[in-house]
Amino acid sequence: MRIAVTGSIATDHLMAFPGRFVDQLLPDQLEHVSLSFLVDSLEVRRGGVAANIAYGLGGLGLAPVLAGAVGVDFQEYEVWLKEHGVDTRGVHVSATRQTARFMCMTDRDANQIASFYAGAMAEADRIDLRTLTGPGDDPVDLVLVCPNDPAAMVRHTRQCRDLGIAFAADPSQQLARLDGDEVRELVTGARWLFTNAYESALLRERTGWDEQEVLDRVGTWVTTLGADGVRIERKGAPAITVPAVPDVPTLDPTGVGDAFRSGFLAAAGRQLPLETAAQLGCAMAALVLQAVGPQDYEVDRGLLRQTVATAYGPDSARLLSPVLGEQA
Repeated sequence: MRIAVTGSIATDHLMAFPGRFVDQLLPDQLEHVSLSFLVDSLEVRRGGVAANIAYGLGGLGLAPVLAGAVGVDFQEYEVWLKEHGVDTRGVHVSATRQTARFMCMTDRDANQIASFYAGAMAEADRIDLRTLTGPGDDPVDLVLVCPNDPAAMVRHTRQCRDLGIAFAADPSQQLARLDGDEVRELVTGARWLFTNAYESALLRERTGWDEQEVLDRVGTWVTTLGADGVRIERKGAPAITVPAVPDVPTLDPTGVGDAFRSGFLAAAGRQLPLETAAQLGCAMAALVLQAVGPQDYEVDRGLLRQTVATAYGPDSARLLSPVLGEQA
């Protein structure tokens, strides 16, 4: 399966706060919050949802096409992505803006407060999906529409419908910016819909649809549940729940959901069972949890196979041989 990933490409500024955010909030003063947090560390890393997912897919051998907007400061980052199996032909370089910046602070309970500066991402709606393939290239089988400039998200979803290309909807962080009509357009007809638990509730609020009405409009709804794993729902079928990999030491949760999507789509794209796809997604998420930064881990297929076998059993590991290779 040839996958194109559209969405944000950014530089991440990751900070660690040694306390708990909730301890700093006064219930009777929530209308007048004015807080400053002294952090213990600052890590500057490569990031952006689309780039993170493409990195994971590249490590799993899928050679994804990345489509997003960046600044002239992207050159070193682009070399890194190409070295890790990512096709960057869909990247638009702004002449005037810098690559987006993601600033995130994580407390000791792995709660996060973040802000995002769009920068060059504001030009992402200039990207035409028809330019992602050239003469002799295999066609794109799936477009993953990730958080991006809202106009770009809508444009790329419409282009998928017009071109007859299957698409996956991953509005996640942009749900806070999108209005109901935009969310409904992004979701309707998606082969896959990705959210986390909070975003699933926010999506229902934005669209005005209940769970069943969402399932009427998408092929499969995948909801990550943090330490509780993942829930997979399809219309007319019982929900599938896959637990997370247990006892994983957590250094930084940034990019965990992106890694899950990489593993899930790599397996689902090879027509493996949904439960098996979610197990690989959870194993990829476990790799990222143990690194600081969403691309500062190695996609070690042998380690992934071992993780799946330990957490979910040897049969699951064998099913994943089309993605991870045979046991040596």
